[in-house]
Amino acid sequence: MKAREIFILLSILILGIVAAIYPFWNNVLWFMVVLGPLILVGYFDIFQRKHSIRRNFPVIGNLRFILESIRPEIMQYFVENDTDGRPINRLDRSLIYQRSKKVNDTTPFGTQLNTYDVGYEWIDHSIYARNRKEIDHDPRVLIGGADCLQPYAASIMNISAMSFGSLSKNAVLAMNKGAKMGGFAQNTGEGAISPYHLQYGGDLIWQIGTGYFGCRDKEGNFNPVTFKENANTPSVKMIELKISQGAKPGHGGILPASKNTEEIAAIRHVEPHTTVHSPNTHSAFKNATELMYFIKQMRELSNGKPIGFKMCIGKQSEFIDICEAMVETGIKPDFITIDGGEGGTGAAPVEFSNAIGIPLRDGLAFAVNTLRGYDLRKDISIVASGKVFSSFDIARLIAIGADTVACARAMMLATGCIQALQCHKNTCPVGVATQDKRLMKGLDVENKAQRVANFHSQSVYSFIELMAASGVVTPKELKRVHINRRVEMDKVKKYNEIYPLTEVGSLLKENQLHHV
Repeated sequence: MKAREIFILLSILILGIVAAIYPFWNNVLWFMVVLGPLILVGYFDIFQRKHSIRRNFPVIGNLRFILESIRPEIMQYFVENDTDGRPINRLDRSLIYQRSKKVNDTTPFGTQLNTYDVGYEWIDHSIYARNRKEIDHDPRVLIGGADCLQPYAASIMNISAMSFGSLSKNAVLAMNKGAKMGGFAQNTGEGAISPYHLQYGGDLIWQIGTGYFGCRDKEGNFNPVTFKENANTPSVKMIELKISQGAKPGHGGILPASKNTEEIAAIRHVEPHTTVHSPNTHSAFKNATELMYFIKQMRELSNGKPIGFKMCIGKQSEFIDICEAMVETGIKPDFITIDGGEGGTGAAPVEFSNAIGIPLRDGLAFAVNTLRGYDLRKDISIVASGKVFSSFDIARLIAIGADTVACARAMMLATGCIQALQCHKNTCPVGVATQDKRLMKGLDVENKAQRVANFHSQSVYSFIELMAASGVVTPKELKRVHINRRVEMDKVKKYNEIYPLTEVGSLLKENQLHHV
């Protein structure tokens, strides 16, 4: 006999027993309160056709969906150990929380990492460690090339791209105020500059994507007039053209009509309550040479502010083409942001998250080497954007060749994110990645702004301590030779062996030989 047939017989039997033992009308209320809902659920399960398990196992079959819905919480709180959590393990999450709250972030009883596992990494220390007083406690990177009229002194660590819309109003406000308090920059993401990015006057990196939100015409093409207006906003210190992002390179996106509110539409310069597409490629340029002239146009319209582009390395030949276009035209971006294939978003197909884009360290090493090969590295600053949670993460990216780093998920955690993995559902329980006002109100802007500022200051200070222990005084002194990686149980390689440096100008020489 099938479970659903048993359920029907049992429900009839229970009804009969209740009616026989007790006067029906005196107990109907209690019956309806206690057993009625379960019986109704059971009959609904039997007659619905969507879920086989509910048809075959009425009522009890629903437990499968209940348990599945709370599986991430069960894993996070009861199953996973401190080093196994994904995408960010508990060790890293705890470090971010501790630093954002300015509580003790030391660890007892030694590392929980297995130092003989393949992939374990460490930095060389020096017996001639430097005095921390010798080191600038607020290291800055001046971003701006020869054609830049308004160079920007960027912090060693900044907030990576996250749009208003993906983040709540309160989260944007908290991050912007934290950036203002700590003297670092917030990247707007490609959703344009919202009033919440401007409210506290924190430094901004304005990101422009394929949808040209905030600087587009009615057809979705680049609009020089509105670009110039927004680019010359005092809070905008740098402008970043997003060619691709690590989480979903080459994908584009859709702003559903249901989410395209009057407020969002006004900020993005689109029609409200309509579905708006972000193409998977740019319409303002079609090749590397046109990209260079577009960068020149943006620099002129912004009155000489630093202009750069962000990309996740894909086809390496295309990045080489861009470098050759720089050489041929003489036009160079002021900075390039390299994103890694491990980048995160609440709106990426699984295949794009898991299987497209070169990981950050590999892409960064390639980009730096290629720029060196064309003798361009000296003119262009490099920003590394990816999984940056600790000062060691900063150190190894700078050792590979970055000038500064940007992080998004770490800043979300500092703002109160608990890695509930509901970014794409508009149900973020802590009000960080949602537009639900009921959930958003739980995020206190003042408290979280201080935590964002704390996380930044504590991470930078830890980086200073790491430099001192390594015997260096400036970030530029950190080299690939300082970082070690276990490639086999009994074999270790330094980063300069894994990522050998390209000789400055060597690719120019190769090109000259090809043209002879």
